[in-house]
Amino acid sequence: MINILFDHIQQKVPLTDQDKHGIKPFFTAKRLRKRQYLLQSGDVCKHLAFVTKGLLRTYNVDDKGDEHMSVFGWEGWWISDFNSFLTGQPALFNIDAIENSELMLISHADYEALTIAVPVMDRYFRILYQNSLVTKERRLMSSITHSAEERYLELAGSTPKMIERIPQNLVASYLGIAPETLSRIKKNLTTRK
Repeated sequence: MINILFDHIQQKVPLTDQDKHGIKPFFTAKRLRKRQYLLQSGDVCKHLAFVTKGLLRTYNVDDKGDEHMSVFGWEGWWISDFNSFLTGQPALFNIDAIENSELMLISHADYEALTIAVPVMDRYFRILYQNSLVTKERRLMSSITHSAEERYLELAGSTPKMIERIPQNLVASYLGIAPETLSRIKKNLTTRK
């Protein structure tokens, strides 16, 4: 599993064998069964999780019991409640497995130590955070300026294989629409082809 993480890191920054040797002890492997929680809202998020296999979701539940999807994490993605992880405040989000999953975890203390022990990792995480901010800004603008159909097409175009793996009710929640609306959009797109 650690080699999948190394491959991902090397897509952003170069790693030497010495860097890899220094990185390895900071991570622990974890497996989650489908529907098993990695984090529940109200708990403090103690780990960043890198997904080596499987699919997870980050979401919160409102007062009515409705789930609101925030992020999906699949192979090669990091997932966490970053505010809770960085500040030690209670998590606002739940994270659970949509599929059986395998993760590499790093604690906050180990994260801090890693960025000092292996300086290239500080740059790697900075790149990830920058990319995450850009993605969140784009998603926010899309939710404000695009129709539900345009948002679906954007998501399907950027992650076609993920759309097949994610249950449709979760895709609808992620897009901020009712499952019936998503079904109608998909039906309309099919009839136009």
